[in-house]
Amino acid sequence: MFLLKKLLVALILPPTGPVLLALAGLWLTRSKSRRWRNGGLWLAILSLTSVLVLSLPVVGRALMTPLEPYPAITPAQLQRVQAIVILGGGTYFAAPEYGGDTVGSATLERLRYGARLAREARLPLLVTGGAPSGGRPEGELMRDALEQDFGVKVRWVEAASRDTAENAGLSVPMLKAAGVTRIALVSDASHLPRAVPLFAKQGLDVVPAPLGFSTGSPSLAGSLLPGGLGASREALHEYLGQLYNRIKE
Repeated sequence: MFLLKKLLVALILPPTGPVLLALAGLWLTRSKSRRWRNGGLWLAILSLTSVLVLSLPVVGRALMTPLEPYPAITPAQLQRVQAIVILGGGTYFAAPEYGGDTVGSATLERLRYGARLAREARLPLLVTGGAPSGGRPEGELMRDALEQDFGVKVRWVEAASRDTAENAGLSVPMLKAAGVTRIALVSDASHLPRAVPLFAKQGLDVVPAPLGFSTGSPSLAGSLLPGGLGASREALHEYLGQLYNRIKE
């Protein structure tokens, strides 16, 4: 089921989804029916145009903004919690400069912010992430980076989860065993609307600690020139994830 979910997401999200639709449209243009030929042509045009539109930074930001309802955590909120939980965000496999697997760029940003919060509040840390694509479990890599690069000790490591739901399901028992019921949850601002309910469902009082807001470029050209599909793809991925969670409930 996990691999099937990943495959479907990869096929739906850009660029794969629109490109497949465009190819289907081009195939329809070979039809003997004029209606099907015209429909296929329009399908191809609209699908390829959507790739261009989604690559615009202003569009990516417009898709991301509704996914970022939580403001930055305040010192007062941080004082209320008993521990900080950092969610994994991907692995940098076989990194030659590090001599093996290490944390990816998204995970590194989360670790940097989590380490900052831990120092400010003197709170224990839990890191969570398994190895759904192989290699070393992400939780172990996160612990190594925090302790070796940031000088911050990690108290709990969850290293078997494959997605956000399993992050919550496997991490919460560790926390509850230590008497922890109030946490600050560190992840990307767009990811927390999906992650917070999953941890709250496990019986925790969750304070969101978002990072990586979609602030955009200060220049007009930086907002309007095509710059890649990263932001739009991430936003659409989160919308799909929220829909999936609603269907499962």
